[in-house]
Amino acid sequence: MTTIPLYPGMAPVGGDHATDVYRYAARKGAIEALEVAAVDLGIGLHEMHEAVAHLVENRLLMMEDRAGRRFVPVDPEVAAASLVSSVEREIYQRRELIDQIRERISVFRQDYTGRTSAPSAIEYLVGSMEVRGFLKTAGDSCRDEVLVLQSSLTDADELSQAYSPLLGRGITVRIICQHRNRADLATRMRMKKLIDAGAAVCTVSHIPRSAVVFDRSLVVLFGLSDGETNVARVHNHGVAQFLLDLFNHLWETATPLEGIEAGYADVADDLQQAIAALMAKGYTDEVVARKLGMSVRSCRRHIATLMRDLDATSRFQAGVQAARKFLPNGA
Repeated sequence: MTTIPLYPGMAPVGGDHATDVYRYAARKGAIEALEVAAVDLGIGLHEMHEAVAHLVENRLLMMEDRAGRRFVPVDPEVAAASLVSSVEREIYQRRELIDQIRERISVFRQDYTGRTSAPSAIEYLVGSMEVRGFLKTAGDSCRDEVLVLQSSLTDADELSQAYSPLLGRGITVRIICQHRNRADLATRMRMKKLIDAGAAVCTVSHIPRSAVVFDRSLVVLFGLSDGETNVARVHNHGVAQFLLDLFNHLWETATPLEGIEAGYADVADDLQQAIAALMAKGYTDEVVARKLGMSVRSCRRHIATLMRDLDATSRFQAGVQAARKFLPNGA
C-alpha cells in the first residue's frame, strides 16, 4: 500500500497494517492491550507498535491512559479537522509574515524607481480551504466591527465560520442577507443563533455579490471560479469607503430579521416591489428567481399572488400594472 504524508515531516496515513489496526479499534471500541490486538490481527508486536504510532500521530487513535496501553479510535473527520487547522494556521501565519515583509520593503521602492509606487492592493485566493483559512486569520485580527453582505446560501457556510467566533469577543457584527433566507429553515436557525449571540441581521430583496468589511479597512469580495469559492482581498481606502456607504444605505432600507418564523410576511411589500420591477423589464420567471436568490417555484408563486392582487389576466398586464403601482412615475 502506498503511503503519502499530508505535508512534509508528518507521518503518512496508512501503511501495511494501520488500516487493519484502526478497523480493529473501531470494531472493538478500543485497543485494550497491544499484545492481544497483535495476536487477534495476526501481526508481529513490532508491526503493531509501528501501526499504532502512525495512527496516534495522525490523530486517528488517542491514548486514553497514562500507561500507554489503552487506545480509542477518533472520528476521521475530527482527526482531519485537527490536522488541517494546524496546517491552515501555519499557512496564514506565513502569509501575514509575507505581507509584513512586503510592506516594510515597499517603503524603499520610491528611492529605487525615483517615483511613488504602491504595492498591489488586491490579492486573490481560490479554494474553500484557502478562503476559510484567510477569513479565520482576518477574524482573529479584527478588533471592532464586521459588516457582512451575504448574497447566497452558497457563501453562508464560509461566512458563518468567519463571524461566529467574533461575537464571543464583543465584536460588532451586522449582516445583510436576502429575503429568501426567511424561507430556508436551516438558514433561519443559523441566523437565530447569531442574533441570540448579539449579531444584528436584516434582509433585502437582492444582493449582487457577497462581501465582508473588517474594521472599516479590509474588504473581502466573494466570487466563483470554475465552481470553486474564491475571494479578492482588497486593501484600499476608497474601495472600503464605497462598501461602507453601500452597506449603510442598504441597512437603512432593510427589514430586521428578529425571529425564526417562516415566510415572507414581514417583507411582502418589498418583495412584490422587487418582483414587479424585474417583471416590468421583461425578465423571465427564471431570471427573476435567480436575481432574487429563490427557487423558480417560489418565484412563480409570488408572481401568481401579485397577478391576483392586481387583478391581471396576463403576465404582461401584471408587469405594466405593477410598474404603475410600485415604480416612481410608472417608469
